[in-house]
Amino acid sequence: MIGFVIAVFAITGMIKGTIGLGLPAVSMGLLTLVISPFQAATLLIIPSLVTNIWQLFAEGQVWRLICRFYPLLLGIILGSMWSVFPTLGHSNSHFHSEALLGAMLALYGIYGLFSKNMPNLAPYEKWLSPLVGYLGGALTVATGVVVIPVVPYLQSLQLKRDDLVQSLGLAFTVSTFCLAAFLYFNPVDDHTSINYQLSLIALIPALIGMWFGTKIRYRISEQKFRKVFFCGLVIFGLYAVVHQLGVV
Repeated sequence: MIGFVIAVFAITGMIKGTIGLGLPAVSMGLLTLVISPFQAATLLIIPSLVTNIWQLFAEGQVWRLICRFYPLLLGIILGSMWSVFPTLGHSNSHFHSEALLGAMLALYGIYGLFSKNMPNLAPYEKWLSPLVGYLGGALTVATGVVVIPVVPYLQSLQLKRDDLVQSLGLAFTVSTFCLAAFLYFNPVDDHTSINYQLSLIALIPALIGMWFGTKIRYRISEQKFRKVFFCGLVIFGLYAVVHQLGVV
């Protein structure tokens, strides 16, 4: 079990270091092969939180991002507190939600790969940010990951490579805190509390993998990063759908 966890977080850490996301999404998909979605989400807390904070502070200018995206962050907090979706631990809600999110993510990735010009939503950022944040927070406590619609939304703001990665780190950091609070106050039973020891063990390979992934990101151009980013979204999305259909 420990060997499997180490391998999962080493791989997903490298993915996250390269394109700025993927650790929770891929880890949840792999970990739920052997443990429940709720247990997998608790295991993700420490590696996700630490790698997100690293991603957020790696480039500097954090306060500038907070001042710009605070409506998005407030929306994430509210969405995680009052979700309109069935949350983790409720029957098969996780599986249905993950399959739907995977399909949406794959379609968005395909669109990004073949579209010459992404839509620019920056002029509508003021009123879109809280709405996108709420949906992202609500889906976080439903699936254990924050991807849709936060990732496509930030991508549509025409951010540069490193600004995009850092903004994702900011949104992911807040959502991870929200998920941790949700899991703490809403345990499924006495046997599914957060396994801090195993979560700490998972942190080490995640950090090593992320360090390698960051080195890869710094070596590729903006254009290549865009292709890798969208290819990653397609792969994550298709994997989520295939996994929930029981093929893998």
